Amino acid sequence: MTTAAQWMEGARPRTLPAAVTPVAVGTGLAFGDDLTRWAPATLALVVALALQVGVNYANDYSDGVRGTDAQRVGPFRLVGSGAASPSSVRSAAFAAFGVAAVTGLVLAALTSWWLVAVGAACLAAAWTYTGGNKPYGYRALGELSVFVFFGLVAVVGTYFVHSGHITLLAALVAIPVGMLACALLVVNNLRDIPTDATAGKQTLAVVLGDRRTRLLSIVLLLAPFVIAGLLTTLRPWAWLPVVAIPLAIAPVRHIRAGAAGSALIATLRDTGRLQLVFGLLLAVGLAAG
Repeated sequence: MTTAAQWMEGARPRTLPAAVTPVAVGTGLAFGDDLTRWAPATLALVVALALQVGVNYANDYSDGVRGTDAQRVGPFRLVGSGAASPSSVRSAAFAAFGVAAVTGLVLAALTSWWLVAVGAACLAAAWTYTGGNKPYGYRALGELSVFVFFGLVAVVGTYFVHSGHITLLAALVAIPVGMLACALLVVNNLRDIPTDATAGKQTLAVVLGDRRTRLLSIVLLLAPFVIAGLLTTLRPWAWLPVVAIPLAIAPVRHIRAGAAGSALIATLRDTGRLQLVFGLLLAVGLAAG
């Protein structure tokens, strides 16, 4: 019988910064514009968290039934390890998606019904990442999807539920957020290159190969600091995330040193920590004006 601790581990809590960070940044920007609406923002956070948990369970299910996780070296998987049946993990994914859908409908009722279409696109992207007949995560499109949905859509969408409109600045501040979300996935897929290649999962890391994937991950880890510096021309306090540069040292060093397999699990943890701290500092800087 699957334990509560195993279900919690299967939800992959270390990936939750990818859900929290864009909501925090969009809210910080709205606060700086004196446009905050806390009830919609809270609902947006619930939607983001539920989608993240849902996609984690969905990936666990889809990769598990395809046999992709049979030789996995990464974090614990429910189906791949045999700790839970595929049907129960699929039900958990649908339950999380249901929470996101219901909360999203309430959010749309409070703001704009256009959000229903956005939510539907998010749900479709979450399931078809590794699910369905032609999962795009198996076709080197995972990073693009993460950048769009955990960067642009999440940040701009959060700002929209506060303000009722979209600005160019909201899209610009979403870029470093999306890049760090991509960095998390790239490091994850760098670790899994050998097993994914064997299983026929053509991630971007498999297509690029080890050396170029390492270069890409370093760029994604460091470029957000450059962008934060450029954003100071629009918001003077946008430089604040530079304080988080020390947190980038460990993951960059490990990637450059050739860390592979299980050694990259710590790098994944450090990348998630960097993503969260960078996002929170950017949110504070945008709120300060």
